[in-house]
Amino acid sequence: MARKVLLAYATRYGSTEEVAVTVAGKLREGGLAVEVQPVKKVRSLEGNEAVVLGTPIYVGSLLKDARKFLDGHQAELEKLPVAVFALGPIRAGEELLASRGQLETALAKTPWLKPVDTEVFVGKYDPDRLGMGDKMLTALPASPLHGVPAQDDRDWDAIEAWAAKLAGTLSGRVTA
Repeated sequence: MARKVLLAYATRYGSTEEVAVTVAGKLREGGLAVEVQPVKKVRSLEGNEAVVLGTPIYVGSLLKDARKFLDGHQAELEKLPVAVFALGPIRAGEELLASRGQLETALAKTPWLKPVDTEVFVGKYDPDRLGMGDKMLTALPASPLHGVPAQDDRDWDAIEAWAAKLAGTLSGRVTA
């Protein structure tokens, strides 16, 4: 019987959900039974043997829904292997390195959480899909996104490679 893993994700504009679905597919190929759910819909972790959390990083922080998920399920998460992936910058390079540090800093605010693996990927950006508040921020000349066109530089090969590696990690760490 395949071991059960919950892949819970927080997303603001859908990019993290798209990555979550891809990660789940690779985990399934690795022999795990994976349920994918938005963090807002997760009521209990009962029956799961591991959890993968996906979230974007905005202004150096986990999305609020991801933070609520961690806080609301702390007792259950402390007993399970947990992996975390985040979508951060819209370009690779120094911005990706900075986002890795931001993820570490954000997770340090939850000292009880000891992820078995973490990863940060380049995200997707579409200024036409932004909500009013985000549009106002990007309109400011000082914003790093001011005048930046839509782009999607997500590295699907890197995402799939991490997920395949994670399948092995979770298979070895999950209790039967």
